Amino acid sequence: MKKDRHNFIQEYKGVGAFGMDRETDEETIMFYLQKFSEDSFLHTFIPRLSHEELEEIYLFINKKLKKHLVEEEYHTLFLKDE
Repeated sequence: MKKDRHNFIQEYKGVGAFGMDRETDEETIMFYLQKFSEDSFLHTFIPRLSHEELEEIYLFINKKLKKHLVEEEYHTLFLKDE
């Protein structure tokens, strides 16, 4: 059974614009991240990144995860450990 789901992107009807208000900003980031994580996109995009760019993305994501998730949330929500 698949653990990962991208339901938001399938149902999103918002404007997808950043800078209007907090709710729209959050929805826009969710939209971008789900579009960004599509396998077909990543297979094209990732090989074009330099090692430094790969490291920058990795460190940015890990810094935000550590700042905003407790250990249990990291394992259950992000890693989806069983």
